[in-house]
Amino acid sequence: MNAEDRRRVAYHESGHALVGLLVPEADPVQRVTIVPRGQALGVTYSRPLDDIVNYTEPYLRARIQVALGGRIAEEIVFNVTSTGAENDIKQATNLARQMVVRWGMSPKVGLVSLASEDGNEFLGGAFGMGREHGEAMAGIIDQETRRIIDECYAAARHLVEHERPRLVALAEALLKDESLDHDEILKVTELPPKDHSGRMDPTAIVPEAVHHAGPPHIPTAGTLALPADR
Repeated sequence: MNAEDRRRVAYHESGHALVGLLVPEADPVQRVTIVPRGQALGVTYSRPLDDIVNYTEPYLRARIQVALGGRIAEEIVFNVTSTGAENDIKQATNLARQMVVRWGMSPKVGLVSLASEDGNEFLGGAFGMGREHGEAMAGIIDQETRRIIDECYAAARHLVEHERPRLVALAEALLKDESLDHDEILKVTELPPKDHSGRMDPTAIVPEAVHHAGPPHIPTAGTLALPADR
């Protein structure tokens, strides 16, 4: 990996990690690395504090925000997009669409299940409906999926922009050490750990991060890896 790509991956993974740290409902970030693994150039690992049985809408939105954090960090720092967020975009789209068609989290679609057994979420012949009706509802599903993603993107971007010094501190630490565990991440960003409610004590947050010495179908509960695929 050349120096430019390595720096981009460091900021990409730092974006994931920072959003995971700052969004109350997000799973705590356990580790972040820019050591390539398979096709992934970097990975951010998150894991819930407790086993999760039911997924709430705020939790699902937090997952989408974390997934988009890498792309957002690249946009803010480099002012250009790359192919590194392909897997993240797929994950965000999948979660948002299931919120709409499976879990009744769209006011426009309502409390109806529109996901087929084979995973095809578009309406049509498989539901025994007329073509006109199926196409109209498919359009609404697309609109609502896009709305959820756009809202999550805006919320996550606000966080990353506001906490850019912490983003830079984390990325520079990754460039130096390549992998950081949970405690090291908190030390670099000067953020407190989350409690079991997922929230941090706001009085414990230092206004600005100190730069590290040196030159960012729903998975089951468990470790979540957000790879920066290219």
